[in-house]
Amino acid sequence: MGGDHGTHVTVPAALKFLKAHPEVNVVLVGLQDAIEAELKARHAKTGPRLRIHHASEVVAMDEPPQLALKNKKDSSMRVAINLVKSGEAHACVSAGNTGALMATARFVLKTLAGIERPAIAKLMPTMRGTSCVLDLGANVDCSPEQLYQFAVMGSALYGALNHNERPSVGLLNIGSEDIKGNETVKAAGELLKASRLNFYGNVEGNDIYKGTVDVVVCDGFTGNVALKTSEGLAKMLTEFLKEEFFKSWWRKLIAVVAMPVLMSFRHRMDTRRYNGASLLGLRGIVVKSHGGADKLAFYYAMEQALEEASSGVLSKISETMSGHAAASADPLEI
Repeated sequence: MGGDHGTHVTVPAALKFLKAHPEVNVVLVGLQDAIEAELKARHAKTGPRLRIHHASEVVAMDEPPQLALKNKKDSSMRVAINLVKSGEAHACVSAGNTGALMATARFVLKTLAGIERPAIAKLMPTMRGTSCVLDLGANVDCSPEQLYQFAVMGSALYGALNHNERPSVGLLNIGSEDIKGNETVKAAGELLKASRLNFYGNVEGNDIYKGTVDVVVCDGFTGNVALKTSEGLAKMLTEFLKEEFFKSWWRKLIAVVAMPVLMSFRHRMDTRRYNGASLLGLRGIVVKSHGGADKLAFYYAMEQALEEASSGVLSKISETMSGHAAASADPLEI
């Protein structure tokens, strides 16, 4: 029910997803009448692989998270996360209020052992493939230990999705030198150096898209600014390119000739293909879609949830956290 477009996006995306993955079932959680009307408009109906789970309340996009958590216990968001907790669903995907989704998921599912706070993680396109960046807005202020935990979770996610046992980890900073950054980042760097992770060292903002490392770790304030700046830059580049090709008739003619290249460029720059941010550190899989997502973007968020469920991300994070906890408890040898 969430996002800017509600069922007009989520229902057709679910139908597309079902067609692409005949081995997967989907539960549509929300106002039953609204969902049934959307299905009817698209000449679709429920069945063994598609069912509706009614929820009588909807969390507004601008609703304070704590009020939503306290006052709307039958919201579509809460009910969907309860299905994950009970084991009826392997993952939850929502385009709704980010703060309310995080608060509800944390309250219902709780965090994994060794994790103080969940983080929002997202796979970003790079010149070498993709990299996992976290946190992207869940935790504005972080301790060195929490940044270390983000690194462990990000490594587990990237490793599980890409079959990479030793993904490289970088700490986002204002310089590559160890002396750069605030005290929190410096302390986190020391923790990462002493860990079993494949720690590359400090990385800068331009390293994210270079693909210098597989996992980029930062606090939620920095990560969210970097993400929104990136989205704005991608949109600006696309608009500039379009403007340049429509300035004169002969440029329009060149655009026709260059159409295959332009379409390929558009595909590579299409942020919809990377929609879907994981709420890592919970005892269940929850994926947050962009609120303004269209059908294709929401479909890719569902793909992200399926990948996580299929690759055993939760067990991977738990195993990794247990291994690092055991390593930190080892007696020193002098």
